[in-house]
Amino acid sequence: MNKHVILLSIIAVLFWSCSSSVVVSELTPEEHLKYAIKLYEEEDYLEAVKEFESILLQYAGSSLIDDAQYYVGLTRYKREEYIIAAYEFSKLIKNMPASSFVADAQFMLAECYYGLSPNYNLDQVYTKKAIEEFQVFIDFFPLNERVHKAEEKINELNEKLAMKNFTIAKIYEKMDYYTASMKYFDYVVETYHDTEYASKALFRKIMLLMEREREDEALTNMKKFMLLFPKDEEAEFIRELKESLEGKISLN
Repeated sequence: MNKHVILLSIIAVLFWSCSSSVVVSELTPEEHLKYAIKLYEEEDYLEAVKEFESILLQYAGSSLIDDAQYYVGLTRYKREEYIIAAYEFSKLIKNMPASSFVADAQFMLAECYYGLSPNYNLDQVYTKKAIEEFQVFIDFFPLNERVHKAEEKINELNEKLAMKNFTIAKIYEKMDYYTASMKYFDYVVETYHDTEYASKALFRKIMLLMEREREDEALTNMKKFMLLFPKDEEAEFIRELKESLEGKISLN
């Protein structure tokens, strides 16, 4: 008796599951899109991307295409398929320039490269690409509410690039390759002047010049330090060193 009850229950569940399933072929384009978005919102990304791509194939030229294209990118992004997602967002930007999704697609394109940006000690091609795409977003959509977030991301990524180049300079310094080391310190100061590593780089360059007894160059860089970083934690030390060196040079 119990076995029959269990069997009937299983059959009932299967029946209702099948009867409640969506027959996509019977949906209008608008209903199909809503169904795909529902899958996306339920985080069923694998099925969602299949439906969005199906819409792109079935309804080419319709007003729904840019919606589907944007959601394909979003779904790929949610699956952390950043390279593919970037390609999908780029397609929308290039092929549908009048779409209302272009601004969002540009921001998400930058976010894809941000997601690909690795640790500072690895190759930073994607980091630079992310900065480039965030800057494009800011330039083309300066009134967008996400501009501040894009600026924050650019600052964060520039810190990473500055850290990488500062680290390279320090490695050269330890290896006694002073010319190469100072070259990288200069690069950090000039290129990443808004990061915390700019003052550190100039400070290390000054110390290297003093160690090498290149006092005239050191003094020039001390003046530069005081001009650029008057509130830095090392500013007072540099000021005292500068005054001492100026006194020494005047005596000569």
